[in-house]
Amino acid sequence: MKIIDTHCDALFRIQQSKRRMISKEPLRFNTSPELNTNLAYLKKGEVTVQFFAIFIMPDIPSDEKWQHALEQIDIFYTEILGEDPEMKHIKSWSDIDQLQDGEIGAVLTLEGADAFGNDLTKLRLLYQLGVLSIGLTWNNANLCADGIGEPRGGGLTTLGREVVTLNNERGVLTDVSHLSLQAFWDVMELAAYPIASHSNAYKLCANPRNLRDDQIKAMFERDAMIHVVFWPPFINHKRNDASLDDLLRHIDYLCSLGGVQNIGFGSDFDGISSFITGLEDSSKYQNLINVLLKHFTEDEVKGFAFQNFLNHRPKTSLK
Repeated sequence: MKIIDTHCDALFRIQQSKRRMISKEPLRFNTSPELNTNLAYLKKGEVTVQFFAIFIMPDIPSDEKWQHALEQIDIFYTEILGEDPEMKHIKSWSDIDQLQDGEIGAVLTLEGADAFGNDLTKLRLLYQLGVLSIGLTWNNANLCADGIGEPRGGGLTTLGREVVTLNNERGVLTDVSHLSLQAFWDVMELAAYPIASHSNAYKLCANPRNLRDDQIKAMFERDAMIHVVFWPPFINHKRNDASLDDLLRHIDYLCSLGGVQNIGFGSDFDGISSFITGLEDSSKYQNLINVLLKHFTEDEVKGFAFQNFLNHRPKTSLK
């Protein structure tokens, strides 16, 4: 069954390996089994659209963050797209409909506005380079908003509001997955296209990164998507292990809150250090599908896997 995955950190891991921070030899998207998301794994797992996040560590000096972002974008263009003809750049949401059998769509996203600071010229360049989804923060605060790990818990700044408005104008998703509670509610007031690219249910796992019931209900009332994440500490409270059935509990709970048509997958592969048993990389996606088919109808599972996102993506996006 086809899969759309709305979050992975392969660009970050490849970049860090090139900077000799992770491995002795640079990781390669089309050859390195150490990546959870590589070309062979995507093919075997039947992933037809993969989102690739640009992510900058918060301890990178401010005057170096744009360079780090450019390095990851260069990897996206030269390695993800440039070396593998099966990988097709999704520059607008309608491009997904043009994918042929055997092709995999690649979507460029931004996890945290730190990359552009308060420079909207850089943000506009990111749009031009193909960024189709923007999370304003990671866990820390920046010039746009507070993240969920910031004790202050502030909401959107004036700059953050302007970024959401620009996203709306371009048909770009505004990702709420890492936002503080107040920033989440601010985004919900402003965003035309909110999404949680990789979040689970706080009720089942009280990790601050997960969404509370009122947040979940607000998302579903807006007909917005929530994509479940595969990191065990976001599935089982204060544990580094999880089973497919444990993830199923979160999907079932989201369905109980009215989200059967608003659920998708956002693995966070290459950004996580422990894994669901039987779902250790993108090649294992069909294991999850097989478990889901035992509990949900085929149409519901197709929805989780890809169709819900296709139904809820923005109708237009500027190339």
